[in-house]
Amino acid sequence: MPQTAPASAPVTAPSGDEMCSYALDVWTDHPTVLTDAAAMATVLRAAAAAGGAVVLGEAAHVFPNGAVTMSLVLSQSHLAVHTWPEHDLANVDLLTCGVLEGEAIVAAVAQGLHARRTRVTRTMRPVTAD
Repeated sequence: MPQTAPASAPVTAPSGDEMCSYALDVWTDHPTVLTDAAAMATVLRAAAAAGGAVVLGEAAHVFPNGAVTMSLVLSQSHLAVHTWPEHDLANVDLLTCGVLEGEAIVAAVAQGLHARRTRVTRTMRPVTAD
């Protein structure tokens, strides 16, 4: 099971009118997944499904060194990854809007990438200007 650093402050799941931003850093012992766009798409789609997200579209690019950048457009916002195979690292960005299980998505990505270490930063993001 991946280790996740404790959040600096408790975060509750967003209600229908709140947003939460997750920045996830994943270091893996299986770096081949970081250069396999098809495997990465499978991991991200499965993670989105685990959190109740609806995928509207996706885009990906593979760089000459094999690094993958991929983004899923979700009806509830987005899930994106940028890999750094030379560091055995993936940086993942998730923005939730509406009722979405962000913690489940983050856990599924970490598991799918065979995380040996993770760091998660969560930030509640206001919708209103109050």
